[in-house]
Amino acid sequence: MENIKQWFNRVLTNPEALALLGTLLFGLLAILWVGELLSPVLASIVIAYLLEGVVAKFQFLGLSRKLAVISSFSLFMALLSYMIFGLIPLLSIQTVQLAQQLPNMLNQGVHLFTALPEKYPNFITEAQVKLIFDQVSTEAVKYGQNLLSFSAASVLNVVALIVYLLLVPMMVFFFLMDKAEISQWFASFLPTNRRLTIEVWSTVNEQIANYVRGKVWEILIVWAVCFIAFNLVGLHYAMLLSFLVGLSVLVPYVGATVVTIPVVLVAYVQWKWGNEFIYLTSIFLIIQALDGYVLVPLLFSEVVNLHPVAIIVAILFFGGIWGFWGVFFAIPLATLVQAVLVAWPTRYNVLDSPIK
Repeated sequence: MENIKQWFNRVLTNPEALALLGTLLFGLLAILWVGELLSPVLASIVIAYLLEGVVAKFQFLGLSRKLAVISSFSLFMALLSYMIFGLIPLLSIQTVQLAQQLPNMLNQGVHLFTALPEKYPNFITEAQVKLIFDQVSTEAVKYGQNLLSFSAASVLNVVALIVYLLLVPMMVFFFLMDKAEISQWFASFLPTNRRLTIEVWSTVNEQIANYVRGKVWEILIVWAVCFIAFNLVGLHYAMLLSFLVGLSVLVPYVGATVVTIPVVLVAYVQWKWGNEFIYLTSIFLIIQALDGYVLVPLLFSEVVNLHPVAIIVAILFFGGIWGFWGVFFAIPLATLVQAVLVAWPTRYNVLDSPIK
């Protein structure tokens, strides 16, 4: 009991610690309460934050802030246009084609699994195979119902997409162009005693920048290498599958395992157990190994190391709260928590207050 009392006296009576706690709680509650309503604004802030690194590069080359913002925003709009008019239609076509082939794939999967009890009776029985397919059928019905619900709401989704395409780029531009004014306005609402908040944010901001920059490069490199490899082998739906492999790096440890299933399934349906199937799976496993043991250490050498359990817990927690962006920023957010825990209770106490 005395230790708890000392902890409260050491932490909760410090003005800067209280300012940091209040800032974190306000930000969390604001996102939880109005995050869905302000999702275009939050998305714009995230994109502007990502583009700030590009702006800094242009400024380093000698451009003024205004020209650097215009150049960075032009690159962003060019990439967005390519995604809307080039990448997304191609991915949509291959997704539809893959969906049309799913019944054939499932039938081949049924024949493959039903033959297992005959070949390996000591490892799997017919009853176990039947139980697996019953569970798969149940899940398939649920996914079918969800697909119908999604189709019924497709009009609303299109309207929301149009709103995003109009509002988000405009807000991104103003967030970049008027960064100083917006930062000063926001800072006017923060507590006066916020040196600890600034110190923690400075550390976390560096880690987030390193992580996001590395993660974007990792996605692009893995995507490009897989697309080239899949095309060379002649795998169907190469763009869609390589895109999924690239996105899978967002979820460490789990994503690589999950995305292996569609890649191997498509390869098996296309080639059965032929040489092409062996080549494809071998190349895919080599790419995954190089990503995990070579690319990740090179890209994330400056990022604070977190225990794998902490990473998985962060992905589950923040992904459950904020969906895709929660998964994307799970590791930086876990770094934020770690920085707060390290800097807050140990460096400040009642007797050694920085306030003079």
